[in-house]
Amino acid sequence: MSSDTLATAKPAVELEGITKRFPGVVANHDIRITVQPGTVHAIVGENGAGKSTLMKILYGMQKPDEGTIRINGSEVGFRTPSDAIDAGIGMVHQHFMLADNFTVLENIVLGAEPRKHGALDTAGARARITELATTHGLRVDPDRLVEDLGVGDRQRVEILKVLYRGARILILDEPTAVLVPQEVEELFDNLRELKAEGLTVIFISHKLDEVLSIADAITVIRRGTTVASVDPREVTARQLAELMVGSELPKPETRESTVTDTVTLKVSGLTMEASGYRPVPKGTSVGLYVDRLRAEGERLLLEDVSFEIRAGEILGIAGVEGNGQTELIEAIMGMRPAHGEISLRGEDISPWSTLRRREAGMGYIPEDRHRQGLLLEGSLWENRVLGHQTRPPVRRGIWVDRRAAKADTERIVKAYDVRTPSVDTLALALSGGNQQKLIVGREMSGEPRFLIAAHPTRGVDVGAQAAIWDHLRAARAAGLAVLLVSADLDELIGLSDTLRVILRGRLVAELDPSDITPERLGGYMTGAITGTEET
Repeated sequence: MSSDTLATAKPAVELEGITKRFPGVVANHDIRITVQPGTVHAIVGENGAGKSTLMKILYGMQKPDEGTIRINGSEVGFRTPSDAIDAGIGMVHQHFMLADNFTVLENIVLGAEPRKHGALDTAGARARITELATTHGLRVDPDRLVEDLGVGDRQRVEILKVLYRGARILILDEPTAVLVPQEVEELFDNLRELKAEGLTVIFISHKLDEVLSIADAITVIRRGTTVASVDPREVTARQLAELMVGSELPKPETRESTVTDTVTLKVSGLTMEASGYRPVPKGTSVGLYVDRLRAEGERLLLEDVSFEIRAGEILGIAGVEGNGQTELIEAIMGMRPAHGEISLRGEDISPWSTLRRREAGMGYIPEDRHRQGLLLEGSLWENRVLGHQTRPPVRRGIWVDRRAAKADTERIVKAYDVRTPSVDTLALALSGGNQQKLIVGREMSGEPRFLIAAHPTRGVDVGAQAAIWDHLRAARAAGLAVLLVSADLDELIGLSDTLRVILRGRLVAELDPSDITPERLGGYMTGAITGTEET
């Protein structure tokens, strides 16, 4: 779109005086944002600042109590997302909403299937998808199963899905949260293509350096209202962070080594079949059994994974999502059977249940706090009990001690700065950052010996991020052994004492965090660089 056309075009989106109240909370207050057509407009702010509520209003998922919305100069009132889609708005959520057992084509047309003589017009759909993919630089294979796709490919499918429905305004919620640097660059190339075609992108992110590199305009939201609109060419990441939270941008730097000689966790030969666990036949070694599986064409989710973590050490696992990190975590926690041996402080815990492992001192910050970390309909104190129901202070005899559980939740709320009216508040009422701080506080309780931290700061603002990093560093200094899995490469490099790279279920490199860049680490993660560097 030319500059002359932009100058005369009506704004793609105008939000004026948007206010949304919930019981006891004003989520949005007098929000004012103008988004020009054919631009990438970034919206940044802390968790709980009101960004998600605002996007839900724009996408028709919630109705504002006050204010007006104009799309291309015309006032609108959305009752459902269908109304927003009809107005040319599409939203790509942070957690992808694709059916793994469907093909790319089936996912894209789902709910908007083209018909010909009463049947699905597959040829017409394929032609339309191919045209969209070519026009916007979004390469996909329509016939591939989504479960076989990497994260970057899945994101392209999500974008094509909204374009297929005619979207001219795209809302992208934390689109780079799970991407490696090379995939981020590909996404940004795609967004530039979309912009060149006249489409408008609303880009929500916590990664301020990325916002500055892709955005044409930035709006900062703090405590539910707009506090600044800035030109990315005239502001730094630190200045942007100060506008968001009133403090400097934190860095995940761990300077002094606290690694001891005491091995806390030892993993030996961990192997997992894709088709399901089968016991190793008697008289056969695990190695021979794995060779046999490989000869039979069995796909291995984990293959001969071995490592040690010492007290006071953070071992970082880097890898593009879907390369075995989840399976590794589930095997260590006893949630999924695998071959090989897992030892905690010299004791073989391979046959133990998840509960027994937890009781022995294993903490777990899960990668998806909503699915695996919280009961959203439960109160904060009830969520404090989860996974700790057999141990003090929440256990008394055969009963849960409510008073003690509430008192300890109060301690966590204070120590971890969980912003909540009460420990009786439902978890769903908290912002993502406060939910995460509650989980971190819970898992640090009871003096764990070993902690799995899976994406501990995903989707949290810079303030909560800094707090979580501080707690991990303090626990490490006190002798905690940590397995850190993260898609944030700066976080991995900054916090880890040792880095291992996982690719297709195998550990393929051991790297020195003090001598590696995010770009080189991304090369190892994608297989573009092979071999092991000195540590």
